Amino acid sequence: RIKASGLKLRFCTNETQVTREKFVKKLQGLGFDISVDEVTAPAPAACRVLKERNLRPHLLVHDDVVPEFAEIDKANPNCVVVGDAADNFSYANLNEAFRVLIELENPVLISLGRGRYYKETDGLKLDVGAYMKALEYACDIQAEVVGKPAKMFFESALAEVGVQPQQAIMIGDDIVNDVGGAQQCGMRALQVRTGKYR
Repeated sequence: RIKASGLKLRFCTNETQVTREKFVKKLQGLGFDISVDEVTAPAPAACRVLKERNLRPHLLVHDDVVPEFAEIDKANPNCVVVGDAADNFSYANLNEAFRVLIELENPVLISLGRGRYYKETDGLKLDVGAYMKALEYACDIQAEVVGKPAKMFFESALAEVGVQPQQAIMIGDDIVNDVGGAQQCGMRALQVRTGKYR
């Protein structure tokens, strides 16, 4: 109905466990009329930042999102990118990311989000924010968040459709990442009682 109305539409996701292509294929399978170029996601935003600043990341991300970073030089890392790595969030992997950061003169930690938890069919699960905070604390640094609720994330989505913040509304189930992030960017926002809403 939104598409039929002629309104511009972006699907803004903090999905960092799969590529946008797999994410879109899943939604298409559920009956959504959606294409990859309609999706704003953290991994491509992080790649833009990495290229602009000549950063070479050590990746602590889910195996299925690694292809998003295919064109990024990862040799001799000078930063860490953390995403929802799920089972890759082992002590050894988190400690390896810590060691990369702590040995850098100017450590840079880029997080694909800062969510506390998310909902799966088997219940709530810790999200990337908990692990990001552990690295921040251990290294005494502040992460740069490129996913929701970062202002840059919403500005990117608005720019992609050519709309000013006051002309847009964000609809989502997360009071902090969806609603709060959009409001800080000057957008209106609406929270729905689905997904992780509690």
